[in-house]
Amino acid sequence: MNYEVNGFSVYNIVIVTFIASLLLVFIVKKIAIKINAMDYPNERKVHKKPIPRLGGLAVFLAFLLGYILYGAISSQMISILIGGFIIILTGIVDDISSIPARYKFICQTIAAMIVVLYGKLYFNDLTILGFTLTFPTWINMLLSIFFIVAIINAINLIDGLDGLSSGISSIYFLTIAILGFTLNSLGGLDIILSLIMLGSTLGFLFHNFPPAKIFIGDTGSMFLGFMISVIALLGYKVTTITSIVIPLIILFIPIFDTILAILRRMLKKESIGHPDKEHLHHQLLRMTSSPTKTILIIYAMNGIFSLISILYVIGDNKQAIFMYVVMMIFFLYLVLRTNILYEHKPKKKDKGEKNA
Repeated sequence: MNYEVNGFSVYNIVIVTFIASLLLVFIVKKIAIKINAMDYPNERKVHKKPIPRLGGLAVFLAFLLGYILYGAISSQMISILIGGFIIILTGIVDDISSIPARYKFICQTIAAMIVVLYGKLYFNDLTILGFTLTFPTWINMLLSIFFIVAIINAINLIDGLDGLSSGISSIYFLTIAILGFTLNSLGGLDIILSLIMLGSTLGFLFHNFPPAKIFIGDTGSMFLGFMISVIALLGYKVTTITSIVIPLIILFIPIFDTILAILRRMLKKESIGHPDKEHLHHQLLRMTSSPTKTILIIYAMNGIFSLISILYVIGDNKQAIFMYVVMMIFFLYLVLRTNILYEHKPKKKDKGEKNA
């Protein structure tokens, strides 16, 4: 079956952007080495040798090509392009020479404000499990800005293993496209952007899957988070996304990991922006001792959450909620078994117990 979006084949959109990203990575890799945008090993890193960053630039350039070929001009799209450029520029600077988190936060907020205020892209209301919450426009705008910045940082924080952020993002873009097929909303801007981003991200993932030859860097992880949040807001406008629950379920793993990271650092009385090596992927890596196995496990879990969101949309809400509760219990068990929230202290031996 040949699906079309605004007269263009879905397969053509994905294949063209995939090939563009795949080839652009070779060029970007040379640029990264030339300008010393390198990721050097340290005690928090998994890799053992310097690896070029800046891979997100290839994703962005492939996205631009996809938009030129398949997109259309609108005030919303212009705001997305401007916001995306700010995010990319911030990421490039950070990948070359690390900048303080507060400055990145300011740039992220400016990009979000441009999308919300100039592009008029914000929640009109929030639908949660059948309940609709209506707020004044200014509150909806603030919530939308917060949503964009939060998702940017959630994807940025989970970018700790080869292929992780790009793989999770690819699953998100694919899920939104499937929802578009299901709801017959293939002409929406959210679906077009999802397909463009799917091809662009998969092309990069070819180089980033373990063992990675290039990292996506803050340039890419922030841009992926930006586009994920923008597509969610677009989907809300055209009812591809019928409830705020849908993007939250699809993105449960990065959101869950971000919330736990904040709580963990607060319990340790550390700055929220303080880096550590206790994220979900670090915990699983200790269990599996294999980066490939770890990201495949996370892909599988993320795929389940995407399936839950699809079930929710097609009307089987009870089954979707049941699956969601089961996964929540599983993650609660994971929290209790690992150091993701707090460090487990070894049990003290009894006086009569012999040393091993």
